[in-house]
Amino acid sequence: MPQKEILIIGAGASGLMAAIWAAKGGAHVTVLEGNDKPGRKLLASGNGKCNLTNLTQNPSCYRGTDPQFLWEIVRQFNADRTIAFFTGLGLYPKNRDGWIYPCTEQAETVLKLLLLEAEHLGVRMKTREFVLAVRQTDQGFITQTNTWNYSSDAVIVACGSPASAVRGSSDTALKIAEQTGQPYLPFMPALVPLHVRGNYAQKWAGIRVQGAVTLIIDGCEIMREEGNVQLGDYGISGIPVFQISRFAVRAARENQKPVQVILDLVPHLDEQELLNRMEMQARTNPWKTVRQLFTGLLPEPLIPVFISKKAKIEEAVKGIKAIPLTVTDAASGRYAQVSSGGIATSGLDDHLQSKIVPGLYFTGEAVDADGACGGYNLQWAWSSGYVAGSSAAAGSAP
Repeated sequence: MPQKEILIIGAGASGLMAAIWAAKGGAHVTVLEGNDKPGRKLLASGNGKCNLTNLTQNPSCYRGTDPQFLWEIVRQFNADRTIAFFTGLGLYPKNRDGWIYPCTEQAETVLKLLLLEAEHLGVRMKTREFVLAVRQTDQGFITQTNTWNYSSDAVIVACGSPASAVRGSSDTALKIAEQTGQPYLPFMPALVPLHVRGNYAQKWAGIRVQGAVTLIIDGCEIMREEGNVQLGDYGISGIPVFQISRFAVRAARENQKPVQVILDLVPHLDEQELLNRMEMQARTNPWKTVRQLFTGLLPEPLIPVFISKKAKIEEAVKGIKAIPLTVTDAASGRYAQVSSGGIATSGLDDHLQSKIVPGLYFTGEAVDADGACGGYNLQWAWSSGYVAGSSAAAGSAP
């Protein structure tokens, strides 16, 4: 039986994973990469430290139109298998409260190990290859690039999304979807700063607080996240904001719904606890103004922004516990860590193969799948790459 020929578009995390598992399945694998080197976005992941995965796993960590579909893919190659796979390649994992990193804390380590394994398995890597078109033929597929026409039995689209400023980020996956009739959702920024309306921004720029953000869409509370919130002249950022951003952006852009964020500057105390504490401060220090009572609790520049000179203690407490911010938009995809949207999972089977074009697979950010902060987007890359690569090589389930 002739060796199966598999072409992979994109040498990022999911593309390299797909290449390795397709080669392990006995296929001859060629990877096309538009950049001059593979794995550029992987090198930037986790601020260069590469948060490989997370020991806390549940369906809510993976977002898309059908989170349960995504979860079933992740379950096929879960966090334990991910850690075992990379340990087998020679990586020594480091556990930071369930967030798993390479012990070197360098994404370059992860990329190097993947490339060594791919080379050992005979994977052929072609860089500076820009895919222009993919079409199905009676014999398989023809993939047209800027330099050549590649023939293959199957094609795995692993070329990511437009997110981040890394060179090579693109919407090529959606162009291929249009060429092949695959349903998709427009890419939108996720894990991204949010722009807000109001006169606060110019006054609070550059300040960071341990706060909480509550997302309100069309009057309904959706979710609440707590942590380090960065305040800028554009709006708000930080991990808690990133966690809610994909829902805020899609509601505002796609559904045209009113989006609001309620900012809590003192999340570790509820309103009554904070009021009791400040009233006790007032009794102990009757000479202090209301604003002065909050010195030591809030960053000094924020006090005059949210507490008026004439405010009473109860009014001041309510003011800093629930600051309403109207979301106008998000920062551009250039500032997003990932994108929401992509190839619709309704058009894919449970091996990530197209229901419309057999032999055409989609992985990673190309799919309508995005994870929360904490290693979930890379876990999706490893899981989806494994499923697509193994399935393409076998022609069936991995």
